[in-house]
Amino acid sequence: MRFKSHRVYLAAVLTVAAVSWCLPAPARADIYKYEDPDGTVHFTDAPTDKRFKIFMRDIKKDKRLRTAFKLSGYARNPAEFEPIISSCSREYGVDSSLVKAVIHAESGYNPSAVSPKGAQGLMQLMPKTAQGLKVNDSFNPSDNIRGGVRYLRFLLDTFKGNESLAVAAYNCGLNAVAKYGGVPPYPETQTYVSKVLSYRNIYR
Repeated sequence: MRFKSHRVYLAAVLTVAAVSWCLPAPARADIYKYEDPDGTVHFTDAPTDKRFKIFMRDIKKDKRLRTAFKLSGYARNPAEFEPIISSCSREYGVDSSLVKAVIHAESGYNPSAVSPKGAQGLMQLMPKTAQGLKVNDSFNPSDNIRGGVRYLRFLLDTFKGNESLAVAAYNCGLNAVAKYGGVPPYPETQTYVSKVLSYRNIYR
């Protein structure tokens, strides 16, 4: 029961956060999160305790930073990838805002990103997954996005259009979602799903 009510609480907080992004620019801010040992989750946009960690960044601020620094091979302006995202989204019938949300959560639009587990590129494809999707070069934005969108289409079909389950499987794998019959009780995966769906609503 605690787990279920905790998820409801989290969803409510995220709804408030999503609404706050619809307010005028001065109200926008990064959101920080801290979880007590007893499982109580705290959110704030003005952390006063170093235990608070970044949970969700202000998308507009992220874009300004990427544009201002223009770091080669690092996070780049999302608009640069708009054509390939739109093309692949139409081809595979996946909402482009969902694709953008996954890219934002996975790599922050860094085509050279590599995770500690070895996931690569904008949509953080694992080498074996990329191979199965016939992605020749995971660091090539076009190849990576095409493979990632194709994989999202497969997951959406597998879970009959349920975006939460598809996104969870993108993060932790099909077997974990099947094992628990829903979003697994992994903090990382639950946070990831919440982030992606919140970003998706903002990108719409």
